[in-house]
Amino acid sequence: MSCAEKQDIKPDTRPKKRSNKNKLERIFKEVEHKVITLVKNELKRQRNLWSSDYPACSETELADDPIVREALLKITAHVLKKMNQTDLAKTLQKDYPACSETELEDDPIVREALLKITAHVLKKMNQTDLAKTLQKELVSIYQEKHKFKMRDRFKTICETCLEPQPGAPALLNEIYTELYITEGWSGDVNKEHEVRQIETASRRPATQETSIRCNDLFRDKSIRTVLTKGVAGIGKTVSVQKFILDWAEGKANQDVTFMFPLPLRELNLMKLKTLSLMNLLHHFFPETNELQLINWEAYKVMFIFDGLDECRLPLNFQSNERLCDVTESASVNVLLMNLIKGNLLPSARLWITSRPGAANQIPPECVDQVTEVRGFSDPQKEEYFRKRISDQSLANQIITHIKSSRSLYIMCHIPVFCWISATVLERMLGEAESGQIPKTLTQMFTHFLIFQIKHKDQKYHGTCESDPQQTRESILALGKLAFQQLEKGNLIFYEEDLRECGIDVREATVYSGMCTQMFREEFGLHLGNVFSFIHLSVQEYLAALYAFISFINGSVTQQSTGLSDLFNKSNMSDFLKLAVDKALQSENGHLDLFLRFLLGLSLESNQTLLRSLLPQTGSSSHSKEVTVDYIKEKIQENPCPEKSINLFHCLNELNDQFIVQEVQTYLKPGAYHCLRDTNFSSIQWQALVFVLLNSTQEHEEFDLRTYDGSEECLVRLLPVVKESRKAMLCGCNLTETSCRALSSVLSSNSSRLTELHLSDNKLYDAGVMLLSDGLKSPECKLEILWLEHCGISDDGYVALASALRSNSKSNLRELHLDHNEHGDRGVKMLLDLLKDTNCNLQKLE
Repeated sequence: MSCAEKQDIKPDTRPKKRSNKNKLERIFKEVEHKVITLVKNELKRQRNLWSSDYPACSETELADDPIVREALLKITAHVLKKMNQTDLAKTLQKDYPACSETELEDDPIVREALLKITAHVLKKMNQTDLAKTLQKELVSIYQEKHKFKMRDRFKTICETCLEPQPGAPALLNEIYTELYITEGWSGDVNKEHEVRQIETASRRPATQETSIRCNDLFRDKSIRTVLTKGVAGIGKTVSVQKFILDWAEGKANQDVTFMFPLPLRELNLMKLKTLSLMNLLHHFFPETNELQLINWEAYKVMFIFDGLDECRLPLNFQSNERLCDVTESASVNVLLMNLIKGNLLPSARLWITSRPGAANQIPPECVDQVTEVRGFSDPQKEEYFRKRISDQSLANQIITHIKSSRSLYIMCHIPVFCWISATVLERMLGEAESGQIPKTLTQMFTHFLIFQIKHKDQKYHGTCESDPQQTRESILALGKLAFQQLEKGNLIFYEEDLRECGIDVREATVYSGMCTQMFREEFGLHLGNVFSFIHLSVQEYLAALYAFISFINGSVTQQSTGLSDLFNKSNMSDFLKLAVDKALQSENGHLDLFLRFLLGLSLESNQTLLRSLLPQTGSSSHSKEVTVDYIKEKIQENPCPEKSINLFHCLNELNDQFIVQEVQTYLKPGAYHCLRDTNFSSIQWQALVFVLLNSTQEHEEFDLRTYDGSEECLVRLLPVVKESRKAMLCGCNLTETSCRALSSVLSSNSSRLTELHLSDNKLYDAGVMLLSDGLKSPECKLEILWLEHCGISDDGYVALASALRSNSKSNLRELHLDHNEHGDRGVKMLLDLLKDTNCNLQKLE
């Protein structure tokens, strides 16, 4: 386009009789006409103009602009085709696809190109308002491109473990089961093993908490940042995938213009890079390259950071390194922190997911809403199996079997474990496989491993026969990786981690193929590859398998530190005893599941299965009874309920349920009176707690008199009280000893107790003062407290009033104190609290 031609396009100075839209269309048509004229003139001037891949139009000022140049190429390809210039069009088509046989202005490719040129011309003409109007139309085109890519990327489930059959990826919309997500979080970090957290969650009725649908996380428009926590494998990533897919398909969150999912495991690989936020987006989403000039603050953008727990970037939120410009360069961790703080794109929404232990990396002031993915509720478990298994009769069989084993049923809160169970039980109950139906975790995972290896052989060799030596070496290599990374607390691994345990990175796909749905190699979009097991429990199983086989075969040299010093023992019994000790020494239960698997693998029945899978595997000569007796000793010695519960699960893995079954006889209808006359041993009390906590009944009300109305019984069953909403402890001869124990329950952040009945007990002022210590705690959830006929005087009243006054977060709204020897001072203090608008106390009797 010559300068003379450019001057023909002048600002419209006539009165604005027509709307901006009409004016825009007129200018658009003028540009379209000039572009077509330009092409025709150039063709006349030089027949061989298109002998190269690019037009010789650099002599014009307009075509020197790279945006216009690209647009001209696309339009020219279309025009050449319409002019039957086939040879010339083919040259261009090497770089640009042929346009469809539509009118020029209706062709989406050409229309986009014309819009670019028109926007460029309007900018040169200083037509700001028109340029903005046109920009919105351009953004809508880019948005549709981006949505198309997101639909294509997320329409099938990412995890191969959810494929319905080999080679056929599952459509996410067909297999997705809604997860149970709750609002709110205390802010405290639960560092317990995630299986412990799942077991605790399984005792909580879903009706007692506020749930929220994934697509409604940002329904409140004032919310900028949502932090969603959940244990590994609970469904966070799949929820993110469904959230993005629903947006891309136009089903939800349509006020958002662009969604940018940025997995933190991939950002780890860019920790040495220095770049701007725009460059970072271009890196992961090349289509955003055309959005450099838009005003980002004018559009609603969402960033999704999945897997904060996998982040290896240094997140120092105390840093004063501040960024406000999307084109300003910095390290990736600085970009991330400034986005979260709201310095960069304060109008953008952020969704961050994390395992609970890492969630506190984000300062509370940077988070507007906290939610928790609880996995599948009991109804959702059944829904999953009915969706996953097409034969509904078989699905019912699987559900019935899962319910018959409490340990399996609890683990099915985790979607990945539901898939593992479905994979194994569908084949075994469907008579495709023979053998004992798995009832323990070790049996389930062993059968799962066998199935994966057989599946690999059938897929790659068309036979169930394989090279036993290669199979054994591959599994042990993976096991070694699992064991070493379990010690370090890592869930994801990079190439250097594989090299450390002797795995040739070039052959990583061999290992991935060996256990195709247990170990994943994720190909980074741009940098390096990331490796992981599909779930922490799979890593723990393979780590236990490696430890067990290596000890039997004596293939590991003695170690002096950490978990590796298990190999220092000379016989299997001592090896297992030390493993029990190691697990008990772990305050947060990080070795609980590893220990269950290790003990389960020591059973002869599981070893037989393993020998069919791993030839040349030795056998362990030890007495199961020795290990069982050692575990029972530890149960008697250990007052910690969580540790005792895991030890009972360990006995279950060893097929020893005698104590549990014995205690269960006392809990049958009509047999409770026997409990009062039974002199329970310490281990029987622990077994009773285990049975009650793992029962299918909801823990809404605990009545001490049902078991044995005594102080000893209360102290023994305190973990059950903690899990109950209401505790009936009236007339049970309780003293200040019980108050001290109950105070610890009230101040526990995991306690659910909201109603406590202590009337008709000899608590006196000393007991009430101890109880008041629990009422002072901000974790106390108690709403109703009954203390009638408890021998309380003025000092006790003062202690209660002081506790409520000091706790601004107190939930107590009813306090019943009739028939006590109250004094004027304490009563006045309590009456003042009734008048205090900052106090929740509403009823005082």
